Amino acid sequence: MNYLRSFAPWIVYAIATTQLDWRLCALIGLVIAVALVAWELSTGKGLESMVIEVSAAAFFALVSLVAFTLPDAPLHENLLALSSAWLALTAWGSLAIRQPFTLGIARTMVPQEIWDNPVFRRTNVIITMVWAISFTVEGIAAAVITAAAPHVVTPIVLLRIASFVVPAVFTVRYSKYVRARAVGSAGERSLER
Repeated sequence: MNYLRSFAPWIVYAIATTQLDWRLCALIGLVIAVALVAWELSTGKGLESMVIEVSAAAFFALVSLVAFTLPDAPLHENLLALSSAWLALTAWGSLAIRQPFTLGIARTMVPQEIWDNPVFRRTNVIITMVWAISFTVEGIAAAVITAAAPHVVTPIVLLRIASFVVPAVFTVRYSKYVRARAVGSAGERSLER
């Protein structure tokens, strides 16, 4: 559930854009992102576990700035595709610097002695890669749909939902698979002794 909370500004923004002016939607995204970062900081979380939240705050601050200084900018017509591209860049960037964004989140859910385990790290590289691929595909698909039918809403919202649900389900299942395999390997080693 931590993953879905991290993506709340993005999800709310995607839904709000179907009903509200883009300037208001950008502001809503910004308020949710900043509130989420502030709340998580107040609970003692470090910034390394809030990569997506901080990225959302930066994205929505930038979009809000553009929205209110250049309200007629054609940018708003492609914001869902751009937001997906921003998320993809965040995910791919975290992999490029060898700090997968899921690592900080995962560390809040496991004992500290596991943090430096190569399997734990590799698991988070794979999970982050799935998220990055999902955002990349969503960004491309959203750009194509928007170009072909700029006022179509339902496919864009369904696309956004799928781009979060598919990697979230993968994250849960793959994590369980890796844990079960680790427990099985530990059991086999203890039987060999």
